[in-house]
Amino acid sequence: MYEQLLQLDAIRLNFGDNGSLVLSIVQAFIMFGVALGIKPLHFKTAFQHPKAVVTGFCSQVLLLPAVTFLGIWLFGSYLTVTVALGAILVACCPGGNVSNFISSISRGNIELSVSLTAISTVTAVVITPLNFSFWGNLYISHSDLVRELHIPISQVFHTLLFIIGLPLVLGILCSTKLPGLTRRIAKPIQRISLAVFMGMVVIAFAANFDFFIKYIKYILVIVLVHNGLAFATGYSAAAAVGLNMRDRRTITIETGIQNSGLALMLIFNPAIFPSGIQTGGMAFIAAWWGVWHIISGFMLSTWWNYGRKLKYNKLNKLRAERYAN
Repeated sequence: MYEQLLQLDAIRLNFGDNGSLVLSIVQAFIMFGVALGIKPLHFKTAFQHPKAVVTGFCSQVLLLPAVTFLGIWLFGSYLTVTVALGAILVACCPGGNVSNFISSISRGNIELSVSLTAISTVTAVVITPLNFSFWGNLYISHSDLVRELHIPISQVFHTLLFIIGLPLVLGILCSTKLPGLTRRIAKPIQRISLAVFMGMVVIAFAANFDFFIKYIKYILVIVLVHNGLAFATGYSAAAAVGLNMRDRRTITIETGIQNSGLALMLIFNPAIFPSGIQTGGMAFIAAWWGVWHIISGFMLSTWWNYGRKLKYNKLNKLRAERYAN
């Protein structure tokens, strides 16, 4: 497996001549769509219900990167440097905007979900570069394979400022100052941005189909385990502080649904990872995360709803038996 992943590292994915620019524009558009749903009320919620919000925030920005690093440290002999860095980068990104929808169909706490997405996204301009620089460079310093790579925190910050910061400010201003217009355009923009991003992922996979077929069996296992750890981290953190089931589901989803599109955008930024640096493993990890976390999120919501239905039917059956007797 390790030898196969080494070959993957050296691959330069075919993303088109202007792929990086297009991805950056799409990511900014997605952030603008997310910001349209952010209102000052969501930050007020953080002060009214601090326990759930603080737990969810810490689970996502502190525990997930730490658990990811621990997993890489334990199983690092099976991973290459760029595959490991890809997992770290995804773990350091804010929550994905699809998490709100998955929380809703999972019967989670929607207000908490939106609040966590809003806070993690707004703070990502600072926290993502700090987290990635800390954990990434900590991993590199313990690796015998790559010593010349240094993650430039200033470049990551500069990129996120324009890709996240500016669209967020514009979106929140639009939501606050033009509520009527926001109500009309919010849903279409969010749906279009998600469809465009998924379309770009599909096109990228199609353009690299041979690589995908050859290496997906390795990447699939890595992402599946990593995503499972993310869900488990969120649920464990929420359970440890005694939150109710609705909040546990929400924090589980917020921790397991990551903005992998942002990770891809950073990977393809030559100012952060110059052309001489191998990023094939990182790109594959981030791209497959973008597909898999949606699938796993729907699977998890289905499992929860199925369990709830079984419990509901069992209670009805017991009531019927009591009534009959």
